[in-house]
Amino acid sequence: MTRSSPGFRLSAATGIHRGDRAYQQDQVEVLVHPVVPGCVLAVVADGMGGKSGGRKAADQVVLTARQLFERFSPETESAVDLMAQIVSEAHLMIKLTALSAEEEPHSTLAAFLILPDRSCHWIHSGDSRIHHFRGSRQLRRTLDHSYVQRLVDEGQITETEAAVHPQGNLLTGCLGTVQEPTVSTALIEALQVGDTLMCCSDGLWHYFNARELGSVLESVSPREAAELLLSKARERASGSGDNLSLAIVRVEALA
Repeated sequence: MTRSSPGFRLSAATGIHRGDRAYQQDQVEVLVHPVVPGCVLAVVADGMGGKSGGRKAADQVVLTARQLFERFSPETESAVDLMAQIVSEAHLMIKLTALSAEEEPHSTLAAFLILPDRSCHWIHSGDSRIHHFRGSRQLRRTLDHSYVQRLVDEGQITETEAAVHPQGNLLTGCLGTVQEPTVSTALIEALQVGDTLMCCSDGLWHYFNARELGSVLESVSPREAAELLLSKARERASGSGDNLSLAIVRVEALA
């Protein structure tokens, strides 16, 4: 998918795979604004909770994001408010979904919004991540709302040890819980040509370091990058991989 705006264009792709799980509980989507060129929202949701509960939770995240984004007016409305509303409404809808699910459904959220002025707002809850690359160099990524990230923050373990920690999937924040979700936000004031944004679930990022991701994202198109990363993650999972999903958006110069 490519969408042009004055001075630049956005090239995007998504990828999703069930991995070695019995059920697909991830959801991913790149949404193009119906009216405003150069306005794009990317969303990844990693659902948890029973064979259908997790998928219902992830579906609610993407559905809520789509409905709110389609009504969003970048010229007159706050991007910060939009992202906060996606979290609050999706959180509420997941809690309502719990009434008919086999288990209590939860979901992570990782979403970024690119505006026509090339600013980018992002928001996340849980351990689905957002990465910002300039060329092959990672400028920034989100920090997980998880038990092992807390241990890293406190200096008790290293990032390397966190990657293989037995409690690596224990979250300290996500959508659909009794308490309000833990949320982190960030603003990139001006994306540059050659910048790439990627959001992905832990089933994907678990198998790569920043150098590997940057090399792939810089060297091939978003579509090829999505396919290559999915394939390599599946190979490295060796038959024990989680659901995996990713959305990639690259800022490119107009030809």
